[in-house]
Amino acid sequence: MASPKSSTIPNQEPNFHDFFPAMAGKLGGEGLIEELCKGFELLMDKDKGVITFESLRRNASSVLGLGDLTDEDVRCMINEGDFDRDGALNQMEFCVLMFRLSPELMEASRCIVTEAIEDEFSDYTQRQ
Repeated sequence: MASPKSSTIPNQEPNFHDFFPAMAGKLGGEGLIEELCKGFELLMDKDKGVITFESLRRNASSVLGLGDLTDEDVRCMINEGDFDRDGALNQMEFCVLMFRLSPELMEASRCIVTEAIEDEFSDYTQRQ
């Protein structure tokens, strides 16, 4: 997850430090997914079982410490991960979004997938 670093330069976009790779290394794959699911539960609408505009708006300040988000900011956050376009984030959409927001983790995942494909291809050509 990204955490804002303080910036003393006016009108400069905040810098973010990506803690996801460190969390992944420390917790392992299953542990990271478990923590993401806990985060999802903190943000979701308890009755609907998804993160809605209203639940994210309500929890942005208390859970995320982002009290100054505009309605447009919240809409953009929902839209960024809402693959099925139902106006909310289910648990899978939330987890995928969190991975997508971590460039370093995405690059590491890309390398792992590439290596697995190359290994599989190599094994296949050796059997031929």
